[in-house]
Amino acid sequence: MNNSVTLIDHPLIQHKLTLMRQKDTSTAKFRQLLGEISMLLAYEVTRSMPLEKVLIETPLASMDAPVLAGKKLVLISIMRAGQGILDGMLQLIPSARVGHIGLYRDPRTHIPVEYYFKVPDDVHGRDMLVVDPMLATGNSAVAAVYRLKETLPQSIKFVCLLAAPEGIAHFHEEHPDVPIFTAAIDEQLDDQGYILPGLGDAGDRMFGTK
Repeated sequence: MNNSVTLIDHPLIQHKLTLMRQKDTSTAKFRQLLGEISMLLAYEVTRSMPLEKVLIETPLASMDAPVLAGKKLVLISIMRAGQGILDGMLQLIPSARVGHIGLYRDPRTHIPVEYYFKVPDDVHGRDMLVVDPMLATGNSAVAAVYRLKETLPQSIKFVCLLAAPEGIAHFHEEHPDVPIFTAAIDEQLDDQGYILPGLGDAGDRMFGTK
């Protein structure tokens, strides 16, 4: 069991997140900031990736130099808002495999409904980062991770911008073995299941929809 939550409180992340929260931040600026924060999140989340030594030739000498060990990472975007984090992380990890899982929240029950699932064929034995800007009720994240566990990855980490205490508790009730990485833990959920104070609907703000 892991049951851990890592708060990534780097000053640049916190500053950019404040700009994203502001209601008058434009769609273009929101997307730009999300991409920038995502690269910084990827830097922190991948800190424990294993290395191995390989022999290389510099212009002056031979040396044993570190490279990433094992199979390539798999990034899984929970659609549609996860795409913003995915795009930012791919700037830093362009060789990563990519998968998508499409879920929408029923507005009456808040229960996630799956409409799309596509992951690489060879995810078995790979480390997986599941990305979604918001961990609110936790229902979508819980459902996504259950589906992804069926593919038998070596490990799963869940990465988000904002988390609510209720969502963290629910997620770890169902998946105590999956660590959460987030840039902020907000106060609570409102009656509609949105994070307070939050930043609104991340997908709508990313794509200019309502």
